[in-house]
Amino acid sequence: MRTGSHPYKHQANPRQRFAVSVGDPRDATGLYAAMRRYVEHRAILGSTELGLYSIERYLRDFIAWCDERSVTHPQHVSRAVLERYQRWLYHYRKADGAPLSISSQRCKLVPLRGWFKWLTRSGAIPANPAADLDLPRSIRRLPRSVLTAQEMDTVLALPDTSTPLGLRDRALMEVLYATGMRRMEATRLELGDVDAGRCVVLIREGKGRKDRLLPLGERALHWVQQYLERGRPELAWNLNEPRLFLGNEGNPLHPMWLSTLVARYIERAELGKHGGPHLIRHTMATLMLEGGADVRFIQAMLGHAEMSTTQIYTQVAIRQLQLVHASTHPGARRRLRASQTVPDVPSPDPAPQNAAEALLQALADEADADEDGEQVDLHP
Repeated sequence: MRTGSHPYKHQANPRQRFAVSVGDPRDATGLYAAMRRYVEHRAILGSTELGLYSIERYLRDFIAWCDERSVTHPQHVSRAVLERYQRWLYHYRKADGAPLSISSQRCKLVPLRGWFKWLTRSGAIPANPAADLDLPRSIRRLPRSVLTAQEMDTVLALPDTSTPLGLRDRALMEVLYATGMRRMEATRLELGDVDAGRCVVLIREGKGRKDRLLPLGERALHWVQQYLERGRPELAWNLNEPRLFLGNEGNPLHPMWLSTLVARYIERAELGKHGGPHLIRHTMATLMLEGGADVRFIQAMLGHAEMSTTQIYTQVAIRQLQLVHASTHPGARRRLRASQTVPDVPSPDPAPQNAAEALLQALADEADADEDGEQVDLHP
């Protein structure tokens, strides 16, 4: 639970999840009012709903922390206050006794820098207290454990596919495994996003408000079709509901619920490993790397716009991506015909030596932000 964002409401719009106010919402010059104006400003500039939700979530945490220390207005926030908050984040311990990861601490501080920069430019405060705020340095470490192809097959075999919910769970995890898409992207898939003829799936407005077309693979497509034929009709009470994956009451799935669902299947597999949708995302990328896929193809599938140690590559064609996916993904189960070969794509010059490590590190950072964002209760 996070301060200012509980309880969650299972609604499609991320910004509708905030059920309570923080600070004093009646004070037009207070921190809460300043936050609302800033979120509106970012919306006008074109930030996505998910981006706006993330900004507001972390600013709410800060405002709640300030309110408990009688810091109620932007003018009261000094460099010393921000440094004290940063130290508090460093010493904070979650319910299980674990500290916040470095990436999570950064996630909570970065929006503050943008907020106070905007407050200074708009004339709300005379100087920016966050102008020279030093952020925690990212730590390079080995990737977390991922599942092997055999372990992933064990997890996928667990749902009872004789039931509508079991069919849904199998199809959902097959899609996550085949594409490596984010949990939010999976829950937002609509019926028209799956193109069975081309064996692809379209992600609309993924992270960064960018669309991408991904190979689905024959096995994942088979289970999606089984779910559409025998599972979804039993769950969909509203024939106008466009979402592909539905809950047992016919409503769209919530991303956090999806995390719990996948984590339970991984726990049931008794593999000695733990995780949710992001573990499957990380597994897909790792297995394709081990299968020989070029980093830029995996980067295109994951929706990473760029990585710190690589250049920005041109968008790859879906046909090339399908061939690479089929030849390197252990769950695709598709054989290339003799006439089909993975096209040569020129390597950038100079070729980055640690591109694969950078991709895996980016995935690990995503996991840190996801897990800490879900589990942290910022009450002191």
